[in-house]
Amino acid sequence: MPWQQVYDPLNNTFLTTLAAITPVVILLGCLAVFHVKAHYAALLGLCAALVVSIAIFGMPVPQAAAATVFGALYGLLPIGWIIVNVIFLYQLANRKGAFNILQDNLTSITQDRRLQLLLVSFCFGAFFEGAAGFGTPVAITASMLIGLGFGPLQASGLSLIANTAPVPFAALGTPILALQAVTGFDLQTLSSVIAWQLLLFDIIIPFWLIWAFAGWKRMLEIWPALLVAGLSFGITQIIIATLHGPWLVTIAGSLVSIGSLVLFLKRWKPERIFRFESDPVVQTEIKKHAYTRNQTLQAWLPWVVLSLMIFIWGLPPVKAWFDSFSTIKIPVPFLHELVQRMPPVVPSPTTEDAIFNLNFLSATGTGILFAALISARILGYGLRETLHVYGSTIKQVRYSLLTIMAMLALGYVTRYSGLDASLGLTFALTGWLYPFFGTLLGWLGVALTGSDTSSNVLFGSLQKLTAGQVGVNPVLMAAANSSGGVMGKMIDAQSIVVASTATKWYGHEGDILRYVFFHSIALAVLVGLVVMAMAYIPGLAVLIPAG
Repeated sequence: MPWQQVYDPLNNTFLTTLAAITPVVILLGCLAVFHVKAHYAALLGLCAALVVSIAIFGMPVPQAAAATVFGALYGLLPIGWIIVNVIFLYQLANRKGAFNILQDNLTSITQDRRLQLLLVSFCFGAFFEGAAGFGTPVAITASMLIGLGFGPLQASGLSLIANTAPVPFAALGTPILALQAVTGFDLQTLSSVIAWQLLLFDIIIPFWLIWAFAGWKRMLEIWPALLVAGLSFGITQIIIATLHGPWLVTIAGSLVSIGSLVLFLKRWKPERIFRFESDPVVQTEIKKHAYTRNQTLQAWLPWVVLSLMIFIWGLPPVKAWFDSFSTIKIPVPFLHELVQRMPPVVPSPTTEDAIFNLNFLSATGTGILFAALISARILGYGLRETLHVYGSTIKQVRYSLLTIMAMLALGYVTRYSGLDASLGLTFALTGWLYPFFGTLLGWLGVALTGSDTSSNVLFGSLQKLTAGQVGVNPVLMAAANSSGGVMGKMIDAQSIVVASTATKWYGHEGDILRYVFFHSIALAVLVGLVVMAMAYIPGLAVLIPAG
């Protein structure tokens, strides 16, 4: 007999909400206020989630334990598997001095650090988000920025800020495919509405990114380049989402943005070049060293191979082929079909699946591993040296893996116990302000789970039902769940740990969280205001078809 979730066990909305949010407050407070190491903070948050779920929400102990194990395993595959292999590739390239050559090549496009940041974190990062998602873009771009001379806090925080607007169309549209599955709305309609909701942010994120990095005045010095990068990305996103659907939106947008920006920079240069204080020495050294064509090719090939592998691994036919003979689906004991979501979160009692996909071969991290092994040969590594680098990588990320396992375990306990739905129902009490607060619900969902896909699965149906009750277009609010969610991506604990690991700054997760928290809140509020405008201003409301 499945256990049925209870959303107000204390018969008091305020007290129940306070109980439901306690694990998140403990986790974030430990990181940002008390400077507790991330793996300890994650374990404390997990313990709090288990206590609240079992003692207050009445979740049976076997289901709670199973959800913990399920989440921890998901933390290893696919999330941890991506991190290990991205850091492995970075270590291979860094030990051979490849980043010095990449820095030289980027300087040939632009010596301005602001524009290098824009190219790597926004333009390249969007490609990796569109192809793979699940933390891949932050891991790769943060690693590249560190290799190019950016500080750990800058590389971590700025990669997180840049990885926002492309998120709904990540991994070939996976979050929107999940949203369509739980709402039943037309896929192309959802894609189009989300693209329109995020158009403004496609344009302003490059400006916001450089403002966070260099300040308002220095941002304005390169506004033409920022406009080219953002506008080309946003227009491409609208066109592809409206005419084709969610699959290639971010990949196409990133390629158009990269091409447009590079071509623009061939004709336009900022009046003042912004560099780090150490750059004059670095620039002098680079000029003294004339790299051969083979050296340059060798330095770039690992990242070309990585891009190719991620794209191939992300193709649905390729994934389906790998899965057809290598994936093992394991129903989680004591959890699979033993938890029921209840109205009003869903229209009728719905049994929750809990199946762990042991898809080692089709996992994105495996594609990255193949890219790293190919790159090792390109860079001239022997077998023994390659294994040594991999061993040192495992040692380097061991605490990060533990942290991610605990973070995902917390998220899964929150989901299967109904804590997340309880918080969602609190947001649903806001009446005519629901378009604003419903958008923030998407933000909260991603901040809790680390995934726009998971947030859409958790709250998509609730958004649809609540929108109908308050008289707002349900398609708008389903889309807003995903659009608002992207701004929670930069503060979710999983992404922060990925960033700290990629930049070799483990133990400073609280610093990263404080760096990005304001940006996350401010941008989420702006998305909420855009959704409010689309809900109530007739001229904007016509952009949203009926459900």
